[in-house]
Amino acid sequence: MTTSLSPDEALHLLKEGNRRFLDGEPYAPVTDRLARLELAAAQHPIAAYLSCSDSRVPPELLFERGLGELFIVRNAGNSLCNTAIGSLEFAVINLGVPLIVVMGHQQCGAMRAAVAMVREQRRYSARIDAALHPLLPAVLSADPWSDDLVDAAARANVLSVVQTITQESSPEIIGRIRAGRLKVVGAFYSLTSGAVDFLDESDDGESPRCRQSGHLATNSSWRQ
Repeated sequence: MTTSLSPDEALHLLKEGNRRFLDGEPYAPVTDRLARLELAAAQHPIAAYLSCSDSRVPPELLFERGLGELFIVRNAGNSLCNTAIGSLEFAVINLGVPLIVVMGHQQCGAMRAAVAMVREQRRYSARIDAALHPLLPAVLSADPWSDDLVDAAARANVLSVVQTITQESSPEIIGRIRAGRLKVVGAFYSLTSGAVDFLDESDDGESPRCRQSGHLATNSSWRQ
């Protein structure tokens, strides 16, 4: 059994959750023993998330969702790698989630480090450099005259990842998107306001900006 929600219904629940978060409404997720026992038998998440590991960006709190409602994949900079794309495909194919959200955020530390790699030729440890490498195309594609290059690059990375998922995932994922059973959307979280801005939604699950921006490099390093 999977969730009966449509992609738009799942997205509406997330938007309403963030509205309540912004309004400061009391949040009391269900965590009692009965709920835990039910979830031990099976999970039916309403959405899958690719989000940054940043401690200031907890998706469950930002959208006021409880146990078993969000399938979350997190890494530094919400970049796409084999583990990330495989986890998202598992959520869609095995758990039936109707919605994938790729969420970046304001003042991302990983993106700031990637900007330093590009602008200052900064280098870190071999493993950190490898983790940041998928973020470099977003830095290069972002507007260099932006008021905040880090935030501009973070938004560009979200759109690039959305584009890659919608165009380069497995045939089953692509088929679900085309059939309207799956939507992939980008989002950007403001640390200062608490608001989540959903980027360029469209009916087919793809971002119009992604389709129109030929200069955006696709984040295809996960295939390597």
